[in-house]
Amino acid sequence: MEHSGADVDNGNSGGGFRGRGAGSNTASRFLAWERVPDVDPGDEAVTGAARVPTTLFDDRAKTVISWNASPDIPFDRSVNPAKGCEHGCVYCYARPTHAYLGLSPGLDFETKIFVKRDAASLLRQELMRPGYRPGVLALGANTDPYQPVERELGITRAILEVLDAFGHPVSVTTKGALVERDIDILARMAGRGLAQVNISLATLEPELARRMEPRAAAPHRRVETLRRLAAAGIPTAVLVAPVIPALTDHDIEHVLETAAAAGASQAYYVLLRLPLEVRDLFVDWLERHYPDRAKHVMSLVQQARGGRDNDPRFGSRMRGTGDYADLIRQRFRLACRRNGLNARTLELRTDLFGRPDSATPQLALF
Repeated sequence: MEHSGADVDNGNSGGGFRGRGAGSNTASRFLAWERVPDVDPGDEAVTGAARVPTTLFDDRAKTVISWNASPDIPFDRSVNPAKGCEHGCVYCYARPTHAYLGLSPGLDFETKIFVKRDAASLLRQELMRPGYRPGVLALGANTDPYQPVERELGITRAILEVLDAFGHPVSVTTKGALVERDIDILARMAGRGLAQVNISLATLEPELARRMEPRAAAPHRRVETLRRLAAAGIPTAVLVAPVIPALTDHDIEHVLETAAAAGASQAYYVLLRLPLEVRDLFVDWLERHYPDRAKHVMSLVQQARGGRDNDPRFGSRMRGTGDYADLIRQRFRLACRRNGLNARTLELRTDLFGRPDSATPQLALF
């Protein structure tokens, strides 16, 4: 199934794919062969910047809850309504997962989306198991639950309806303004201490955001979403991620001040991560869009990553190490204090969890 999505020009003046983040489609590292495109996406004389539609595939998963034991992640379980993400954020750490499907972490990740149409039904089955114990469930850990295809599929909304019926806590993370559609459910859950929403916002600069995150909501639109969520009584946080040296780091204080004014009560940040194929995709993007500072950006990344482009170790992968990383940490902490962010810890409730009668009208839908 093809889904056109928004026809957005992501500013690829130096070539690339129109409305897409990745500038290449390198093969999966697990394949012994490599694909060669019929048309060079950089040949603007031929393509004018090639347009590539989004294609949806059904993901026939048997389970929908993913578990992790990572000591530096504040949740042990998550649900992802899809594999791949149409937002096309060039820095996305989840891109390498498409290699396991025999696809490219580049263009394929943002144009070949595997959707879990029965995610709500599978979630209900897992929550009904006698041995299941509740804990905060992260919605949107490896894909954005409000990417453009959600508008027509409604998978995320169906998931929230199940969680609401079970009294199960959820933490939603998104760059999509579409979350406003579900304020009715989220506000109802928040009223019982069961929901919070994190809006990911790396920068307030519209042109930079358009190039980095071509199909995500514009920065000013995400700020408005924060405001509307907070006004509805839903606890909100701003996730300043990723902090990119010499590209977005100057905006940290501005993002925090703006988010706090919009009603955010919590704030977090993550330093740029470049695992596996993400490194080459990001460097290629950087050299096409910001050639004057590409070497400086990567030099600072390496300073914060022990001399490497990426540090996968628990405890340092999210924040980095060294003088540059320490400076970011101090700036973030002071800005949060100045704007009243993180003044108190938000803890979602787990004691309201219960397995409703499967015959109730709400759950009969799944």
